[in-house]
Amino acid sequence: MLDEIDQRPIEPPERDAVMALDGTPAVVSISDIHGYLGEARSALLTLSDHPDYAPVVQQDAALRLHWAGGDEYVLVINGDLIDRGPHNEEALSMVARLVEEAPPGHVRMTLGNHEMGLLTPDRFGWDRWFSGTVSDADRRQFLRQIRDGHVVAAYDGYRFTYAHAGQSDPYDTKAVNDRLVAAARRLDPVVGTGDDALVQSELVEQFPRVLGVGGRTGRGPDAGLAWLDFEHMPTDAPRQIVGHTRREYPTRSGTVVCQNVIRNNRQSDGGEAVLVETPDRLVALGRIDDEVQEHEFSVPDQQHPKRD
Repeated sequence: MLDEIDQRPIEPPERDAVMALDGTPAVVSISDIHGYLGEARSALLTLSDHPDYAPVVQQDAALRLHWAGGDEYVLVINGDLIDRGPHNEEALSMVARLVEEAPPGHVRMTLGNHEMGLLTPDRFGWDRWFSGTVSDADRRQFLRQIRDGHVVAAYDGYRFTYAHAGQSDPYDTKAVNDRLVAAARRLDPVVGTGDDALVQSELVEQFPRVLGVGGRTGRGPDAGLAWLDFEHMPTDAPRQIVGHTRREYPTRSGTVVCQNVIRNNRQSDGGEAVLVETPDRLVALGRIDDEVQEHEFSVPDQQHPKRD
């Protein structure tokens, strides 16, 4: 969301949890858009194309999406909005527009490993992708959006916590979000200076729960919230909704659901999907055979003491 956002900062507890908002808005989530704007539009419009759901967004004549959910929805962009696809700036503008049009706290974005490329470009060297080519001014803008609570490490729904890659053991959502803000505050003064690359590396080591990478690929079992691969998630992990690891359709393992489907389905007709969480249900809405179909997940109750 590198565009300027004309909305007040979102402070805790609204920053961290849907339960802090008035009413009981349904949580709609999508992950790993990766600059594929057409597929993202199709996924977000599944609610409009299903008879049992009111729209969360609506499309204008120029195919731009606008907020239509009032205060009845919270939209979670669950990481990796950018890189790989052709429409990175347009995807960022779309989310910034929805943030401004929605009631405060009703559009949330979690930090994916590709947004980490905006924070720590020297650490990853992704020069061939959008995240590795943004200006220092744009990086500072992104850091401001973290400090203002528009980009978070994790977000608590009703029974599930939303994080791009998640964790195999419990964590406290406010604590990890505070740590992401602390990392942004540490990095901001040195962006574009001779200390920039050094501080980037230090932050990855200093905040392993949020920014840590694991193993040769970064996705190993010790990776942080933006990097852990779904294959390392045990069946007794805390209840989470994650992206990051590609799937053909939203997939549950134990009490964790992975929703990263856009890239695996983008060459086919359909397959785009979102998840919708209410206090007592979790469903996937996906395009199959030219229509939107609903699948309800049965997820066992699982309680863990959280730690930061």
